[in-house]
Amino acid sequence: MKQPFRQVLLSALLSAAALAPAFAQQKLKYPKAPAANAIYDAVEKPALPAGGVAAFAQYLADNQQYPTAALQAGAQGTVTVTFVVEKTGSLGEVAVTQPGNALLDAEAVRLIKAAPRWTPARHRGGIVRQRQTVPVTFQIPGEAGAAATTPAPAGAADGGGTQVVTADRPARPVGGTEAFFEWIQTNQKYPPLALQRKIDGKVLMEFIIEKDGSLTDIKPIKRLGSGLDEEAVRLLKAAPKWEPALYKGQPIKQKMVLPVVFSL
Repeated sequence: MKQPFRQVLLSALLSAAALAPAFAQQKLKYPKAPAANAIYDAVEKPALPAGGVAAFAQYLADNQQYPTAALQAGAQGTVTVTFVVEKTGSLGEVAVTQPGNALLDAEAVRLIKAAPRWTPARHRGGIVRQRQTVPVTFQIPGEAGAAATTPAPAGAADGGGTQVVTADRPARPVGGTEAFFEWIQTNQKYPPLALQRKIDGKVLMEFIIEKDGSLTDIKPIKRLGSGLDEEAVRLLKAAPKWEPALYKGQPIKQKMVLPVVFSL
């Protein structure tokens, strides 16, 4: 009589042991694997530029090619660009969120498309696609304000030399920025060596606008070579006078940084 009872008890225990894993699976909630082609906005570990955010900002600054026509028109501002960081780290589906100046929009898209790969996002244990938004700023150098110099008052700590002030009215080209860049383009002589090598871009120039509006201390601070730097210097030396910066109603000297754009 005891043997059948043991068999029944053993069968019950074995059945319970077999059912235990199935019961446990019903109770536990495992995270779902990320969908293969889903694009996420928020993730556990966001995508990042190679080298970090600062390196990406430097890439944008170093590789920006300000469209000549936009410079001539005085167009500037911020273009907001969205894109998808793919699982490989490449950037796709690049688009401008709010189209504005067509030339600046196109340059912003070009910059993002040509950017180095990113480290892709991770979510729920897997690599996923993530949408990112980046502002690309275009600003004509010298347009945001003016750091100018004026004679220091008698008895000043620097021995009566000069002091740096913020001009009440920054220096500006006679006839406006558009007229100045039109003059640059009209009088530009593309160096033969640069033409032969198919080199274009912008030479970043630094110069001083004197109290009488003349341009002095002209020098390139970001070069292209192949004769383009020398041509940029020649152009600014031959350029028309500017309206000088004003401080308390008096003309003062102002340092200016400006790109001279060469386009094939």
